[in-house]
Amino acid sequence: MLRYSLKRLLSLAISLVIASLVIFLVIEVAPGDPASFMLGINAQEDTLNALREELGLNQSKLERYLSWTFGMLQGDFGTSYTYRTPVADMVQDRLWVSLPLAIYALALSTLIAFPAGIYAASRRGGLGDVSIMGATQLGVAIPNFWFAMMLVLVFAINLRWFSAGGFPGWEDGLFTGLKALTLPAIALALPQAAILARVMRSSLLDILNEDFIRTARAKGLTPQQALWRHALRNALIPVLTIIGLQFSFLLAGSIIIEQVFYLPGLGRLVFQSISQRDLIVVESVVMLLVFAVILVNFIVDLAYAWVDPRLRSRT
Repeated sequence: MLRYSLKRLLSLAISLVIASLVIFLVIEVAPGDPASFMLGINAQEDTLNALREELGLNQSKLERYLSWTFGMLQGDFGTSYTYRTPVADMVQDRLWVSLPLAIYALALSTLIAFPAGIYAASRRGGLGDVSIMGATQLGVAIPNFWFAMMLVLVFAINLRWFSAGGFPGWEDGLFTGLKALTLPAIALALPQAAILARVMRSSLLDILNEDFIRTARAKGLTPQQALWRHALRNALIPVLTIIGLQFSFLLAGSIIIEQVFYLPGLGRLVFQSISQRDLIVVESVVMLLVFAVILVNFIVDLAYAWVDPRLRSRT
């Protein structure tokens, strides 16, 4: 297991280096000058040059890349061009919204999908299976931004159980913070739960057709006992893949939901920074999100090896 983990760590490090190069090059070749954006089109050239000097924009791309990467390794993400505050502080403030939202949504998605997928697989072809698969098809088809607006209309405007948007902050208490994130988490979770339930059902049905399940049944196990004792653990590998991808998506891809609910999260920060040509913020936040995605994949790989020890012997 140690050898397997070390190989995965090496792969993680190489992926991060490649990702940092791609992110830096793609963002740097984007049109627009941050200094011109900040000072306006009528700014004098000497004023623009002074600002570029202050922001470090007059350095070569290699120098800027090395300064950016070595700074990140030391926890220094640079200073925002627009707000003139450390990017690390901005990211930390926004992360305390996006990370709990992603965890909340993933927890809801898993709590819904696991029972639904298991129940559908155990009732294959029955009314329960057909009903759940129909519901999941609907969940996949409905856009989450439309679903988010319907949640606001019903539960915030009509029933007034929740606020329509904004985030009061964790200093007002855990319950208040979670309540503010509940509607966004539901809007993110239900489409993901639909996907996860379908994968769980499909994986379980494949395992239930294997020879070792028929052998277990021949030894006297009931269908439910064979499912819970033998099939479920073996069906988790593709499910773990989807859970890892979903967490990455929920953390990095919730820009639209954050806009709908006016949440001060990482997605909204990236959107605002792109419109303001605040390159250092965009680069740092995107790199942080890529690191989160790669780290989650690394954890999922370790979970694979724990679920199926045969994977360790293949490396």
